[in-house]
Amino acid sequence: VGNSSVLHCLIKGQISMLTWTITLKAGGPCILVYRTDTHMTHRTNCSDNINWKFEPGQAPDLEIQQVGLAQEGNYSCEVASTDGNFRTTYHLTVLAPPRLSLYCDEQGSPVCEAAAGKPPAQLSWVPESSSTAEEKGHHNGTVTVLSKLTACSTNVTNVTTCMVSHPAGNWSQSIA
Repeated sequence: VGNSSVLHCLIKGQISMLTWTITLKAGGPCILVYRTDTHMTHRTNCSDNINWKFEPGQAPDLEIQQVGLAQEGNYSCEVASTDGNFRTTYHLTVLAPPRLSLYCDEQGSPVCEAAAGKPPAQLSWVPESSSTAEEKGHHNGTVTVLSKLTACSTNVTNVTTCMVSHPAGNWSQSIA
């Protein structure tokens, strides 16, 4: 989430037309067409952050700026050229890093929350202790994970650390 992504087409020979067909998980298809004979582009039903990226001497790539969960889906490039027709397909999966918070509940037990991550985060405790975890799915495909310590470690310590592991990064937060 938030980064830009550039998708490339397989090009052989002199192209005459290039078409991107984008089928998002939510919403109708987006279509972008580029004709080399007229240097014309046409777009249908595409969000403002999906655009052509032109490089001299190359076919236009597709650039997605500030990628969000709404851009998740299938991206297919079809090229008509002097050497034939070619198709390149991408499946874009968007990672959403969770928001981390650590607090004590009404009973004074530490609770670690990794909110709105995609995929769900993995939570662990240092020092290791018994804990319960629950997940809550959201309509946008993200998941909030809560882990609550249920028993303190036999090690005497005044500080407990929640470790969060996620494909978008790893984080930790401590509480006294």
